[in-house]
Amino acid sequence: MLEEQFILKTHSDSTEKGAFTWSSPSNIALIKYWGKKEDQIPENPSISFTLDACKTTTTLSYSKKESSNLFSFEVIFEGKKHDDFKPKIETFFRRIEVYVPFLKEYHFIIETSNTFPHSSGIASSASGMSALALCIMSIEKALNPEITESYFNQKASFLARLGSGSACRSIEGDLIVWGNHKHIEGSSDLFGVKYPFKVHNHFKNYHDTILLVDKGEKQVSSTVGHNLMHNHDFAQQRFIQANKNMTTLIEVLKTGDLNTFIELIESEALTLHAMMMTSRPYFILMKPNTLKIINAIWAFRKQSGLHISFTLDAGANVHVLYPENEAEQCIEFIQNELVAYCQNGHYICDRIGFGAKQL
Repeated sequence: MLEEQFILKTHSDSTEKGAFTWSSPSNIALIKYWGKKEDQIPENPSISFTLDACKTTTTLSYSKKESSNLFSFEVIFEGKKHDDFKPKIETFFRRIEVYVPFLKEYHFIIETSNTFPHSSGIASSASGMSALALCIMSIEKALNPEITESYFNQKASFLARLGSGSACRSIEGDLIVWGNHKHIEGSSDLFGVKYPFKVHNHFKNYHDTILLVDKGEKQVSSTVGHNLMHNHDFAQQRFIQANKNMTTLIEVLKTGDLNTFIELIESEALTLHAMMMTSRPYFILMKPNTLKIINAIWAFRKQSGLHISFTLDAGANVHVLYPENEAEQCIEFIQNELVAYCQNGHYICDRIGFGAKQL
């Protein structure tokens, strides 16, 4: 599918005002996307687990206005007016206006809240932008009721990508691929697609406990980090590696090979941070307690024989991953040994979810 097919060419004028509410989850990438071309096109494919508990709920209220020359909106974050978010949302509206040309016809009130700390290494932009994209698509559906559910989800993912790349992986679940890969038919750089192949029972209902090592603002935004890949000495090798790892993961997910799964996703996490540490300028988002948690996981895995592992996003927090049938022992270890490394003892127990929901 091409970008032009997402342009809304005609619509009714019957919707004067209303409101839609969507709850959309965050996601955690197993094969990492780091580096992008123009228009939020990824340099390499990625695949993610859609999460369940870490989500953003957004209500988009809209009312017809007389003038349609400018975007008109206000943002309320967790009950308080939040003008700091307006520049990012205006940039998003400018990017998507050609595909949803009714945006300037309405005044919007965007009321949003997270179940987790904003800008702390959990992908709040992914859940936030996907929730907003879904609300916008609900308005499009009201203006053009004939669109199918498949087109609705695909365009929502397409729009969400233009707000935040990883947001395109938060529309559906439980495993989502974004980025063209030669062995995954239907995969696209333009939107996320449901992983099409067999997945072993080992990976069903997989757990993700997120250890909040640092709940503050990241020192370097993901946007800045992605841009530093343009002239990175190791960028091309990284993009080749990600494609190879995706091919390997297809077989791993099919066979249920947990040992190779662990080796692959931990390598991907460390490679992501290695790219940050070797860019120019270079930067480190991990904290001392991030490393203490990783070493504790390695020691416990060796001693216990359990299939506990970690991955990292572009931040200091640690996602501790483990299968359903080992959850009780892993949670006990996390609570007894790892929570002490979290800021104020904060952590979130999560697991694979099944995508966004309209409320």
